[in-house]
Amino acid sequence: MSTEKAVNHSPNYKPVRRIVTGVNGEGRSVIISDSDTPNVKLHETTPIVAQVVWATEEMPVAIGAYRDAAPADVAFKAPPGKNGTIFRIVDFPPDSMAQNSASQEAAKEIEESGHRATDARHFLFHKTETIDYAIVLEGEIWALMDEGETLMKTGDVMVQRATHHSWANRTEQFCRMAFVLIDAQEVDA
Repeated sequence: MSTEKAVNHSPNYKPVRRIVTGVNGEGRSVIISDSDTPNVKLHETTPIVAQVVWATEEMPVAIGAYRDAAPADVAFKAPPGKNGTIFRIVDFPPDSMAQNSASQEAAKEIEESGHRATDARHFLFHKTETIDYAIVLEGEIWALMDEGETLMKTGDVMVQRATHHSWANRTEQFCRMAFVLIDAQEVDA
């Protein structure tokens, strides 16, 4: 049973304006769409909001006739599929709001969604077989590893290379992050 649902915009997060370009019949570049990102999910057991801006299913990406790659009400696996990508904006609530009696349920859902949860020190600890570019857009958040952690502030970027990790918001404000997840392959060293 999925614990995600489409939500209307609420005071807890700002919609993401998504502008998509393309080419018209004369071969000229144009703006095809300009509106709020339609794929918005609110996690029911933790007040995390994820807005999927775009997703791809192959590499290299086929550019051709326009098709919305992240329409409303389409469920996306936490990591992208083989050779895929996901571009997502996530609003993380303070841990004081998120880490409650639902934390064990959230950890179970992470594992079922394709993440490999660990029994580490934070209820959202997980690992995906992706390389992730994580950018703090607003606020601050702690990036947690199996060993160590670092505070990320607005403008900071992390290259997360298929490692166990979590995000801990130890403030009383929401933190907004942008994530680009790209399918990866672990290679023996």
